[in-house]
Amino acid sequence: MPHARQHAHQHAQTRTRERRHRLAHEAARLMAEGGIRDYHQAKLKAAERLGIFDDASLPRNREIEDALREYQRLFQPDNVTAVRQRREAALRALEFFRDFDPRLVGPVLEGTADTRSPVTLHLYSDDLDAAPRFLDQHGIPAEARSRRLRLDRERTGDFPVWVFSAEEITFDVTVLPLDVLRQAPLSSTDEKPMRRASATQLRQLLATEEIEGYERGE
Repeated sequence: MPHARQHAHQHAQTRTRERRHRLAHEAARLMAEGGIRDYHQAKLKAAERLGIFDDASLPRNREIEDALREYQRLFQPDNVTAVRQRREAALRALEFFRDFDPRLVGPVLEGTADTRSPVTLHLYSDDLDAAPRFLDQHGIPAEARSRRLRLDRERTGDFPVWVFSAEEITFDVTVLPLDVLRQAPLSSTDEKPMRRASATQLRQLLATEEIEGYERGE
């Protein structure tokens, strides 16, 4: 009997893993093809489509992100080009904003960007007027917005955002206090500090990808 129970338990775990895998890939397809940006929304829509409603089978956001990256690589080669173009544009933007200790964050860095994705940057300054003044000095018209970010488990804040276009690409720039440079805000994907890249780190990433592409014969 104990052996039968163990076998049943293992079988149930295997089925749950399979359902999580199916849901992650369906959610990724919905995001890639349907333009859904929110992981939670994509997850629920995928569960509804596949008729899977137990919480244990719901994939984590990171699992969906991995599946989305794989889906785009296999079925949306244009997105591979879009990511590369946006990373190159991001590097130029990081150099342009170098006085603000800039960092690249979001889908362009994660490799899940598509042709509609903006380049998302974080700038750091205790002078909230410094970034818009800098843009104005360089003749760059920008739209003012605001974004709520979780700095850590206890602190949440609303921060100024400046949106502008350059090189036919949208740039989304959030200005954060200098002390936030020590630790990135929490990602809405997995509640961990956001992955971010400086100009030096992004330059290295681009160089590594170029070498890997050459080795694959791309």
